[in-house]
Amino acid sequence: MLRRRYDHHSERSWARLLAGLDAGDTCDEQLPKTWIAAQELRLIFDGPDRSRAADTLCRWLDYGARADIPELTRPARTIDSWRPELLAYFDTAGVSNGPTEAIKLTKKIKRVGHGFRNFDNYRLRLLLYCGVEWNNSPSHTDRRQPTTLGCVEPLW
Repeated sequence: MLRRRYDHHSERSWARLLAGLDAGDTCDEQLPKTWIAAQELRLIFDGPDRSRAADTLCRWLDYGARADIPELTRPARTIDSWRPELLAYFDTAGVSNGPTEAIKLTKKIKRVGHGFRNFDNYRLRLLLYCGVEWNNSPSHTDRRQPTTLGCVEPLW
């Protein structure tokens, strides 16, 4: 619930979130301040251009420094050191290294599997690890077929 974006909460989940923050917080309000900082950090990539994102990032770093919370100060230093790389997102039209990370993931699964005897077993392991929606139509009662693959290109 704390990881959910602020605008993805229903009235019920907002009530649960606020009750949880109140119940788990001491007098110094570190938990709500940290949650607000996490929400503000997400807004950096919602900006329309690099200059607005840079302004949002600067405000976030200032907030993290002024909050006097170790859980914010340390990430703020790290994010500040990665500032050019974070803002490069806007220079590359949102291109990321996601496909590269997917390749690393498939190699890791292959390594953890200690070798697969056939390609079908390797493909099944990738599907199970990455999550897949199974087609449960009545005509396929005896055998399930994968319909999508979320994290890597289809292997077939």
